[in-house]
Amino acid sequence: MLIRRRRRFLRAPSIALLSRLLSSSPPPAAGGGEARGVAVKQVTRGNLADALEELRARVRDAAFVGVDLEMSGVTSAPWRDTLELDRADVRYLKLRDSAERFAALQLGVCPFRWDPAKSAFVAHPHNFFIFPHNKLLNDCSSHEFLCQTTSIDFLAKYQFDFNTCFREGIYYLSRTQEEKALQKLYALHNNETSAYPNTSEEEEDVPLKSAADILFTERMKIKFNEWHKSIVSNQRVDDHRSGNFKFTDQFQTVFFKMRPAIMLNGFTSHQLKLIQQILKKHFKDLVYVCTFLEDGISEKRVVYTDTNSDKILLIKDVRGDILKSREAIVKSAVGIRHVIDLLASERKLIVGHSCFLDIAQIYSKFVGPLPSSMEDFALSINKIFPHIADTRHLMSVNEAVQYRMRHKSKSLSSAFSLLCPTLHAPNENSSTLPPVKIEVEADETVLSCFTSGAKHEAGYDAFMTGCVFVQLCACLGIKFEHLSPLENLATNINLKKHINLLAPCFNSGTVLDLSTGMERPDPGYKFRYPAAVYDNAVLIWGFQSKVRPKDIKDCICKVFGRDSVTLVFPIDSTAVLVQFSKQESVNSFLDLKATLEGADTAISVLHPLSTILEGGKTRAAKYDTYRDICRSSVSMFSFADQAEAVCSNSNSGFKFKESSAADGSRECESALDGTVPASVKQSGGTKSDSKNQGDNDISYQDILDALQDGKTLFGKRMRNT
Repeated sequence: MLIRRRRRFLRAPSIALLSRLLSSSPPPAAGGGEARGVAVKQVTRGNLADALEELRARVRDAAFVGVDLEMSGVTSAPWRDTLELDRADVRYLKLRDSAERFAALQLGVCPFRWDPAKSAFVAHPHNFFIFPHNKLLNDCSSHEFLCQTTSIDFLAKYQFDFNTCFREGIYYLSRTQEEKALQKLYALHNNETSAYPNTSEEEEDVPLKSAADILFTERMKIKFNEWHKSIVSNQRVDDHRSGNFKFTDQFQTVFFKMRPAIMLNGFTSHQLKLIQQILKKHFKDLVYVCTFLEDGISEKRVVYTDTNSDKILLIKDVRGDILKSREAIVKSAVGIRHVIDLLASERKLIVGHSCFLDIAQIYSKFVGPLPSSMEDFALSINKIFPHIADTRHLMSVNEAVQYRMRHKSKSLSSAFSLLCPTLHAPNENSSTLPPVKIEVEADETVLSCFTSGAKHEAGYDAFMTGCVFVQLCACLGIKFEHLSPLENLATNINLKKHINLLAPCFNSGTVLDLSTGMERPDPGYKFRYPAAVYDNAVLIWGFQSKVRPKDIKDCICKVFGRDSVTLVFPIDSTAVLVQFSKQESVNSFLDLKATLEGADTAISVLHPLSTILEGGKTRAAKYDTYRDICRSSVSMFSFADQAEAVCSNSNSGFKFKESSAADGSRECESALDGTVPASVKQSGGTKSDSKNQGDNDISYQDILDALQDGKTLFGKRMRNT
């Protein structure tokens, strides 16, 4: 594993020296020039508590907070990439699949505070390493997640510290997981009829299977009897140590809740059960107590009680302590989610770059299962983070920035190099100075926790995001010198109309309004393909690998007309979406396909669609089947395999079509007699139900003629009509 180079400081430098430190260069970034060095606080399990306490004050004073995530992957299969032609619900299902299947490995949080004295923003970047350890006791379940090789290679290229992530990454529980853990805890607590076995008269005796058990039992009875007599006779509670007894080293006299007690050390679980049985049968005023420390280590004691009511009170107190300790374990397992809860409670403006997937990851990992629809997701996340800004969207609404980036990618690093040149490369002579000054502060007392940040480290990317946001705000005419410490930046008149607008993905051509859950067109997006008409679309998969999208279009156009297909869009190498110019062509195509597959004649072999149907594994369905396949939790690499796995186990539209194909033998007979399926007749305007060949029917000879001279099957009908 590649381990990030760290700079160590033997003594805490002055603030002036810190300023020079933060201008030093980090290790060269792969694939580009050097970026300016920034001290980023590295947070792991070891220093989470201290870092969280310090972060609370930073966030409380911040005008906004930059956020970024590094993940173990983006798409679980090529066909799950978001497409420009994806409908909104399909696009959301793909993004939801990504957020649920892949892990968040780093969380970057960078509060930006406006300092009027310096006329500058002061940033405090934090980089939290995350790994889904199971912190809960008595829970053997484990977290599973996917790793996309291209994403892991990408992180390794930029010196991602996998060792620290896997060994010291901070665990977490989502709000839903915490709630379920507490419910399970309370149910367990309420269902316990008694805190300890010796209070239950119905519990079966432990059989004495050997002479060793009998000898141990008798010796323990003697030991407890001696100790009990010493207590009852008001002797010193540690007088039993004076005796020459084999188990002396395993007993330690203590007080527990102001009562005399013996600490039991070094006994096996079987011996402890025998001890509990001895107490139950022979010592009604001695109580076996088992408690747990914070790290889960148990402590066993035998405690003396004066009366039965004292015994009941002791058991009640111990049960209360056990409940509190279990609650503390659950709370400690919350881990990194405390950071998310902090951001949510402070209700600060959250800033990200192309951050829809980041926000979905945060919801999935730290809130609960993602909602079933994009609208529900938007409204839910808006309740948690009421103010979110996407720098990529802000770039698209700023004409000056758009013009300067017209030949550049819209990536974060490109935006940072353009809008923050002095931060990106301080040694370059740039005539363009950023209008707003930004400084970075580090805690002098704990500089060993800081490293020089680099691209694609979440903490540094959160810093870059905030820097880009500041310069974009300046381009929008926001005057930070008038910003008061208590002012909510999200309510600024120049910025307010751009808040809570996120592009679901780079090629959606829409922005999602988190406050309403509705999508709207992105005026700055240029579509590459014709507008999608989903009622006119057919999903085709399972055709032979030699068949290309162009071949599919040519075959269909030979049957339905030259202009019958507006677009054939590949989903992956095994599936395409075909968009017809007319909605009625969808059913006509599906019915004709079913008819041809049911006929074992020369017509089916010579028909233009035979190129698509060759091999007998080609399937077709309406667009909603595409949605159902994307919704499935099944995960196959190729779309054809995914579709077969999903559709064979569901009552999807595809299965319905296949069942209708089984009934297509009767239609095949009519096709051989010189007619076409009823749906094809209807699309051509035929009103007669007669099977006899008429002027508007397509005959067997018509099909052969169409194959011979390239005419369409519907050409004759269109002329006759």
